[in-house]
Amino acid sequence: MDKRNLSLENNSYKVPIDEKKGQLIPNGKGNEVDLCQNGSVKGVMVFPPSTKEAVPERDTWTRQMDFIMSCVGFAVGLGNVWRFPYLCYKNGGGVFLIPYILIAILGGIPIFFLEIALGQFMKAGSIAVWNIAPLFQGIGFASVVIVFFCNTYYILILTWAVYYLVKSFTATLPWSHCNNTWNTLDCVEIFRHDDCSNNTGNSSFGNLTCDELSDKVSPITEFWERKVLRLSSGLDVMGSINWELLLCLIFCWLLVYFCVWKGVKSTGKIVYFTATFPYVVLLILLVRGAMLPGAHEGIMYYLKPDWSKLGTAQVWIDAGTQIFFSYAIGLGALTALGSYNRFNNDCYKDAFILALINSGTSFFAGFVVFSVLGFMANEQGVDISKVAESGPGLAFIAYPRAVSLMPVAPLWSALFFFMLLLLGLDSQFVGVEGFITAILDLLPARYYFRFQREVAVAICCVVMFLVDLSMLTEGGMYVFQLFDYYSASGMTLLWQTFWQCVVVAWVYGADRFMDDIALMIGYRPFPWMKWCWSFITPSVCMAIFLFNLINYKPLTYNNTYTYPWWGEAIGWCFALSSMLCVPVTVLYKFTRAKGSVKERWQHLTEPIWGNHHLEYMAPDTDVKSLTSLTPVTDNRVIIFESDL
Repeated sequence: MDKRNLSLENNSYKVPIDEKKGQLIPNGKGNEVDLCQNGSVKGVMVFPPSTKEAVPERDTWTRQMDFIMSCVGFAVGLGNVWRFPYLCYKNGGGVFLIPYILIAILGGIPIFFLEIALGQFMKAGSIAVWNIAPLFQGIGFASVVIVFFCNTYYILILTWAVYYLVKSFTATLPWSHCNNTWNTLDCVEIFRHDDCSNNTGNSSFGNLTCDELSDKVSPITEFWERKVLRLSSGLDVMGSINWELLLCLIFCWLLVYFCVWKGVKSTGKIVYFTATFPYVVLLILLVRGAMLPGAHEGIMYYLKPDWSKLGTAQVWIDAGTQIFFSYAIGLGALTALGSYNRFNNDCYKDAFILALINSGTSFFAGFVVFSVLGFMANEQGVDISKVAESGPGLAFIAYPRAVSLMPVAPLWSALFFFMLLLLGLDSQFVGVEGFITAILDLLPARYYFRFQREVAVAICCVVMFLVDLSMLTEGGMYVFQLFDYYSASGMTLLWQTFWQCVVVAWVYGADRFMDDIALMIGYRPFPWMKWCWSFITPSVCMAIFLFNLINYKPLTYNNTYTYPWWGEAIGWCFALSSMLCVPVTVLYKFTRAKGSVKERWQHLTEPIWGNHHLEYMAPDTDVKSLTSLTPVTDNRVIIFESDL
């Protein structure tokens, strides 16, 4: 064929109909397939680009259990341990499971399955996967922005866990007494509040009245705020960097780097330990907690149903928000993990298994947490509601305080913080894997070079590390809360999942995607999935999104410090930096395209296929389905277009 007659458009060669004779195409197995049968056009011809280094094929999991473990490690994280139990007791105990399970069925599992299946079908990360509807590639950019922010601040939790872990290797835990250099005169060790239960304001405990005791601070609170955080007066007083935390942060980033740098072949092995060992520790802590006085009351408080809560809107909103948090939806990492699956992997079955493991872990963790909180409440003579907390308050104040009351306290403290480290570590490095996968998928194959992945991971880790330095200062906690409250908040994730459902169900086509899934797994999923993607899930997402927006409250720290207006403005910039990706990308692509509105829409919503789809294309596939077939690896593709 004379290449002078070829025209290059969008990285694809187009040839006249009279030259389409006897062309051959690799089928992905080293063989060639005849594209022309009886003069009819059946496919495309792929010419790989010339590069100095051979571009390696996309990695796949060594065994399918690697994928399961990676998803468990990523989705089962700190939120299952420190957020779900608190929400459960706060929202009616066992009654909370009703809205939680309903929203998991209506929203969580369908989106979880959608992201994994989309990655597996397109064999691409969170950006390139939206070649399924190129006009909406902004969804991919948004997920990359969110996961970048999430990776940046989430590792601070691991840093704190490492710090507490190191401090646990002492005969006496430093947060169990008030004899440290960072303690103030307001520090008071554990006392029984029931000694003051009938006081009139004049009763006394030791040399202090009960009124004076109410203003005192526990040693764990001072350890957290004065030793670990060295908390300043506000966001405008950043102060100096805590060098001890800096060393812990460097250690955490080195762990993440060496877990990710070789790709899924190494990651898939590491998660066997990081994803399973926390369950061993949780079981040990549950057995120990159940043997403590007050454990039964704590567990009953966790499960005791309050049926009146079902009529409260906030209960349903909390259930929905928790589902999207704990299932790690909207971050693009599940899509990246799915992209390393075999094309014929049964991701439908996997989605249900993973959802069951995730929700089951959350429920199980509640017994571990509240057995110990019940013990602490019993020791202090207070109601459990006075000691129950969520988030960092549970992990770094409430639970360490309870542990300090146990015999052999350093052992239980070390076990707990080692578990926290492992729970967060696999979530962190799988999140980084998702980010790296999306970035590398964007790079054209002609730019491939040896050790490309190792260099990309190193650059990513260094950039995030530099951003983290602002959170190691005396005002760092205020920066951390800005990232946590705005950048990867419920609203940004709900916005993401809404657009994912709309694009797959209404732009690409729910029935069409169900056919694609059937092509992969060999059978069609239950129609419930299609109904959820089309109607139920986007409605649930938008309802919760609007509720959160209408009931928005300015960010505060510890209910005492209110952020300045410019601090809130920075936070909204974090949120909008991802949320605007979708409309801005749509507007940009639409205005740059040529033709009428209808022609632009048809062109920009036409899928761009990858090489691997040719292996599974039916022999009688209509040529029109192939006219946009271009691989994401920037290979040159000849597209046969008939003028007849």
